[in-house]
Amino acid sequence: MRYGMAIDLKRCIGCQSCTAACKVRNGIPAGAFLSKVLVKESGRYPNTRIDYQPMLCMHCENPPCLQVCPTGATSKRADGIVVVNQDECMGCRYCVNACPYDARVFLQGLQPYYPAYGPTPYEKVSFAKLQTGVVTKCEFCKDRVDQGEQPACVVTCPTKARTFGDLDDPNSEISRLLARRRGAQMQADLGTNPSVFYLLA
Repeated sequence: MRYGMAIDLKRCIGCQSCTAACKVRNGIPAGAFLSKVLVKESGRYPNTRIDYQPMLCMHCENPPCLQVCPTGATSKRADGIVVVNQDECMGCRYCVNACPYDARVFLQGLQPYYPAYGPTPYEKVSFAKLQTGVVTKCEFCKDRVDQGEQPACVVTCPTKARTFGDLDDPNSEISRLLARRRGAQMQADLGTNPSVFYLLA
């Protein structure tokens, strides 16, 4: 089994619902993002266009972040999900520098969204689960996946642009989708073999 995600760029409307769902689900403080959507404008008036590029951890088959971690805090589960044990992370940020996808976040502090009013009740609960001085990242909502559910970003997407499932199962929805349509991996030439695919056609 190897979990992966296919993102349909024709369906993505840049609404940032996935970004918000990720932040709420993981209690991520202000200024930090485990999932985001990049916006790119191209062309010249009147022939212009806006493209959206959802970004998250690619859960590589050969993750560079794992290779440079000196403490073993970064590991890859049997199902292909790359995770970080924050109790073992010493905050050296080697993984941040090694990741070619800018998918890792160093939690310098736990900044609430409205500092003048202090953390909200939800932030107090969420921040209690986080550590500072360590690195975090998208983990495909592994606790949800372990319970047979989909990652929060997949469930929240209003246009159903994201498909999550087992890449090793030829009969899974994601495998059938990738067989039917052209899927591209980001920076595939690096040899990392990402588990996130972008549907272009």
